[in-house]
Amino acid sequence: MKNDRRLRRLVDGDTICLWSVRQKLDRNRYENCRLTLSLWREGSRSRLSIVFRPGPDRVISNTYFEAGTVAALPERDELNLYEPKTVHRLLQIAAAREELPTRPGTREIDGWQLSEALMAAQNAEA
Repeated sequence: MKNDRRLRRLVDGDTICLWSVRQKLDRNRYENCRLTLSLWREGSRSRLSIVFRPGPDRVISNTYFEAGTVAALPERDELNLYEPKTVHRLLQIAAAREELPTRPGTREIDGWQLSEALMAAQNAEA
């Protein structure tokens, strides 16, 4: 699996964010693995970490399917955290919920709550 740690840029009007995806794997205990999407406003020292951990009916990629993918079962609603459109929508939902940090430091939130809101919005559009 490729180790892609570069920062990417996301432009939304006048707002520029940097983002990256990190995967922490534990080959012996899948429940200790996690997939984290981190977002920073350009020039800011505050970071939003959107963390996905495996759990009942919640799956994160760990070399068996495409890197950066999270899936909710049994519907198999999938998101790929390497897709800019997915990141943009998660950022919009986090901003609407006032989850974006305003002070220097890191704010960590559960990614599954944001992904459920994203899936609900996508299903409403369809």
